[in-house]
Amino acid sequence: MRVRVPRERDREVLGIVEGLLGANRLKVRCMDGKVRLARIPGKMKKRIWIREGDVVIVVPWSFQDEKSDVIWRYTSPQVGWLQRKGFL
Repeated sequence: MRVRVPRERDREVLGIVEGLLGANRLKVRCMDGKVRLARIPGKMKKRIWIREGDVVIVVPWSFQDEKSDVIWRYTSPQVGWLQRKGFL
């Protein structure tokens, strides 16, 4: 199985969705220990539905580290793979 892993050079960070805030915004607890306000970009909005507890990849904004964009959501088999390989 091919699973996308976060790329360090692109500043990507794994995170778990803690809450849905409405208006395409989420509260995400990232693996670097921070809680960030994340937004779902328009190209993902209607294609991918994100719920609380989902594992996602976020990219923190370069000028405001407490905010980020969601770029990927993992399915449950992919989350199991990430746990076995030690990413989570």
